[in-house]
Amino acid sequence: MPGRQTRAERAAHPLARDSVRKIAESLGGCLRPVQLRRTDTVTGEVTQVMIPCGATLASICPPCAERAKALRAAQCREGWHMEDEPDLTPPGPDETQEYWLILRAEAQVHRDQAVDRGESVAALDELLAELDTEITRAGVRGTVTNARSGDGKPKQRRSRSTRRRQDAAPLPRRKVSPHTVGRVFTAPDGKSYRPSMFLTLTCDSYGAVRDDGTPVDPASYDYVRAARDALHFAALADRFIQNLRRVLGYEAQYFGAVEPQRRLAPHLHMAIRGAVPRPVIRQVIAATYHQVWWPATGTVRFDAGHLPVWDEATRTYLDPSTGEVLPSWDQALDAISADDPPWHVARFGPKFDAQGVLAGSKDASKCIWYMTKYLTKQVADCHTPDTEAQRAHMDRLAEALRYEPCSPRCANWLRYGIQPKNARPGLVPGACKGKAHRPEHCGYAGRRVLTSRKWSGKTLADHRGDRKAWIIETLGLQPPDPARYTWHVVTPDDHDYLPLDRRLLHVIADRTRWRSALDEARRRAGEAPAEVSATGTAA
Repeated sequence: MPGRQTRAERAAHPLARDSVRKIAESLGGCLRPVQLRRTDTVTGEVTQVMIPCGATLASICPPCAERAKALRAAQCREGWHMEDEPDLTPPGPDETQEYWLILRAEAQVHRDQAVDRGESVAALDELLAELDTEITRAGVRGTVTNARSGDGKPKQRRSRSTRRRQDAAPLPRRKVSPHTVGRVFTAPDGKSYRPSMFLTLTCDSYGAVRDDGTPVDPASYDYVRAARDALHFAALADRFIQNLRRVLGYEAQYFGAVEPQRRLAPHLHMAIRGAVPRPVIRQVIAATYHQVWWPATGTVRFDAGHLPVWDEATRTYLDPSTGEVLPSWDQALDAISADDPPWHVARFGPKFDAQGVLAGSKDASKCIWYMTKYLTKQVADCHTPDTEAQRAHMDRLAEALRYEPCSPRCANWLRYGIQPKNARPGLVPGACKGKAHRPEHCGYAGRRVLTSRKWSGKTLADHRGDRKAWIIETLGLQPPDPARYTWHVVTPDDHDYLPLDRRLLHVIADRTRWRSALDEARRRAGEAPAEVSATGTAA
């Protein structure tokens, strides 16, 4: 195959791949670089460019994972102690974006006119798809849609009673104002402070545990509730934020990271902008719950060796004994009466930790490090089992999660005689491919980082762009013209595809060149501070 090295060629290479990997890693270079072919549309020059893979796990690419963690830390730091409301006004389009949007508008008009005339629009749809791709490359926010509304009636949304549970604490509510900045406190000496909060929330107890996180009595440990709490932890955290905002009366902003405790139950570290009294936090925790209205799973109808069969003619699952069609997901939900209890009620435990943090303090840096320290690992890898008891505890939790439904589309619903939502052939109970069922996630299928929309007024891509802009400004470079170059991913079938060891050599050369240039820029700035203008740019 073109571009590939044979085993003999790899063995004859003067540099061992392991040594090259170690050098690239020591320089902070990506260990799995993606090769792009850059073509200059003016001169015709073709250049091979290596870009980072962008992995967020250290088990895949440690340097990329560390950069992703540092970017999250910068995002947390920038939004935690903001004193002014973030500006969420989207920037206007530049010349390139305006050019592609005008072409897109003209093409849309031609398509709509063709539809009115009854003509085929297949070619125009392909053109619109290509224009949408170019618009995305140009960095235009938002989505351009081409579909017209159908004639069918909108599906009515199934709703449940919003009356609060009788066993939940009362929750006072205020009208939520749109501001996000916390309150300013004035000390007796006249100094002003705008403290923020560092909050840790945990799940409730499922049974007594030892210091290593293993149950004192595994037989009485409630693994089912532990599994269900993990499955719905993200929704519970979202409900907590909603209740907190209703109590405080403003849009409290947050940056949170989810990680497991030693007992493998998820808990949430959260930076909250503004100070929140501890009694208020305690009151909100007691009043927060998340109800899951799913069909009952107390009776197993189909087990191994006796599973529902897929009928291609009706596109449904049938009872293997009677041939009857299993109830659909909507039918199963309709069968839940108003007197039936919810399938599960998730709550936080009463224990929490809340600390006031000032901007620029050592505590702020320590808390940011604490929130991001495990972001480069899988959930299960945050606490590596060292003993047989810890491994057995992890295996028992995984077994409890094996047959717990993780979503309406989970294959485990067939075990209880219900067709999953959007059923398809090949579903097997106990073999759901959902993220929550994988041992490395310990039942938690949500995002590891939870960030509110108005946290810093920027997306993660904006923060990444700020870092790129700082590099360009520090080195005194001219931003490249995006319209001048075309980019293509180089695949193993291409003649100019480079094997991994050669790509790593390119990474080492690039990192060495960039590091030298950055060190030189810093040296010049240190030797001639007078040449740096008041705005922070080189004179």
